[in-house]
Amino acid sequence: MKQLTVNIKDNSKIAFFMELIKNFDFIEVQSLSADTKYKKEFVKDLKEAFNDVKLHQAGKKKLKSAKELLDEL
Repeated sequence: MKQLTVNIKDNSKIAFFMELIKNFDFIEVQSLSADTKYKKEFVKDLKEAFNDVKLHQAGKKKLKSAKELLDEL
């Protein structure tokens, strides 16, 4: 068995491409859901962190100091 890596430039075409290759019985598609799930969770957490910073700058939220964070560890 040979392995092939494909980079798809247009994200809107990924679903189409995946549906297309699933119809070939000689191709085995490995699930990317774990990697995708990790990326989605990372982006969600990052957006939440930026939102917390905006709220802190507006005086609507108090953030922990670096010392408080280290003390928790």
